[in-house]
Amino acid sequence: MAKNMKKARKAKEDTPQMLKRRAKKLVIGIFLGSLIAGLCFTMLYPIFKLFPNVTSDLTDLGNPDVIWIPINRSFLSFQAAWRFIMKSGAMTMVYSLLYAAAIVAVQIFVSAMVGYALARINFPGSKLIFMLVLFVFLVPPQALLLSQYIHFKNFDIMGIITMFTGGTIDLINKPVTLFLLALLGFGVNQSLFVFIFRQFFTNTPKELEEAALIDGCGFHKTYFSIMLPNAKPAIATVAVLGFVWNYGDTYYTGYFHPDGPYLSYILTNTFQSANEYFILNAMQEWYRLPMASSFVFDAVKQAGALIYMVPLLIVYFIAQHWLVENIENAGIVG
Repeated sequence: MAKNMKKARKAKEDTPQMLKRRAKKLVIGIFLGSLIAGLCFTMLYPIFKLFPNVTSDLTDLGNPDVIWIPINRSFLSFQAAWRFIMKSGAMTMVYSLLYAAAIVAVQIFVSAMVGYALARINFPGSKLIFMLVLFVFLVPPQALLLSQYIHFKNFDIMGIITMFTGGTIDLINKPVTLFLLALLGFGVNQSLFVFIFRQFFTNTPKELEEAALIDGCGFHKTYFSIMLPNAKPAIATVAVLGFVWNYGDTYYTGYFHPDGPYLSYILTNTFQSANEYFILNAMQEWYRLPMASSFVFDAVKQAGALIYMVPLLIVYFIAQHWLVENIENAGIVG
């Protein structure tokens, strides 16, 4: 009896419709697997291609026999890149990391307050202000550069500084300018951070605020004691994204504080094509190379990029698991 039932189930499962469904799932699975594998290969191929260049002996660069495995291993490319971009030694990277962390802290503080106000306070023009926040995110930063540069070149606060000092203050090439941009909501992609916090607080149950009001909490105490601590998913998302973007920023640092110790700007400025002759001469002098071609310049440049990427890779591997979950909880999707 049991054998007959098994045969009947098997015959039922082998109907044409079931076979079509299985074939369809198999085809879709193969397609999605191939697509994911192709995308991974496309993204990782440039990184894998770097290692044979930066780990080869400088005299072997340009050798057509070297494709994936170097003939003679050497790390002179990393040593040279370190000497070129680390103007103050390891402190150059430390300064860049501290700058990115400080800017992110300011952006979180300001963006969270603005996002909470737009989500919870019904005041005239709130929707218009939210639309303007989104508009700022869509407008290219180059469109605002001239007005921002003139404003900080002749910085004044409603004529108060001129009244007391007799003139304006030049804030160009001073680190305070970058912090003022973040404080005023014009930091790197800061309008996106306002959007993240606004969506998160919109989806937060209002019962939390009602319970806090019953317990005697005012508006500000409710925000700092209840709402902000519960916004850890949004804070974590903004912290990771803000750190990555500020650490790699070359636009604002290049225009408003070009002399600052920012590794991203130093890397971009050092390995310009105009500096190739200088870098090749320095390589010949430092490491007694009989000749240095453009392959040596590219190898040192790529080694510098890998050194620059180390903190980003560490942050990504630590945060990549919960970053996706926090983005979803913050209201980016759905």
